[in-house]
Amino acid sequence: MNAVSKRTVNLVLAGVLIALGTVLGFIKPFGSLPYGGSITLCSMLPIMFYGYRCGPKWGLAAGFVFSVLQLLFGLDALKGISAVMVVGSILLDYLLAFTVLGLAGIFRGRIKHDATAFTVGCLVAGLLRYFCSFLSGWLLWAQFMTVTDMQDFIAQFIPGIAGLSGTVLAVVYSLVYNGVYMIPEILLTCVVGFLLVQFAGKQILDKPTERATA
Repeated sequence: MNAVSKRTVNLVLAGVLIALGTVLGFIKPFGSLPYGGSITLCSMLPIMFYGYRCGPKWGLAAGFVFSVLQLLFGLDALKGISAVMVVGSILLDYLLAFTVLGLAGIFRGRIKHDATAFTVGCLVAGLLRYFCSFLSGWLLWAQFMTVTDMQDFIAQFIPGIAGLSGTVLAVVYSLVYNGVYMIPEILLTCVVGFLLVQFAGKQILDKPTERATA
């Protein structure tokens, strides 16, 4: 396949997988948390797979386009807040958080087993998104929460540390709040991603044909 044909294939595949990820993002089996965030039907996986198949540069580009779409669908959440908050949220909750999903291919070729390489890449990319969401929750959104509300939310999952206060409370609250939906989604994505590449990798990965030697 020449360079022009490969570029065309990559662009078409990007469009298909970005659309698939967007659709999957609307499928939320467990509903949404009160202040945003939900476990979706592996909506990160199409972008991660694209990043693995086509490489990190293409993956980051697709992740950025995906992030813009997510931003457009999430504009209602940015109403009624300051300009600084809007800019910070756009960067951390959308542009950075979803663009990094394209890094799922960074271990291709470094780890020989494709399913393992993809799964580790998914884990790293997913954790990077979680980190972006954590920073946003801590630095931006925690200021809108009362101490009691944050303590009550933490108490639902880790009662022993619900009595925190100050900066530590905001940090733990953001870790717990975003972890409630991000950690299960990351684990689900890793499992499904491993199975996908393990059992269908030869058919769907862009790998050169192996020629038998005499």
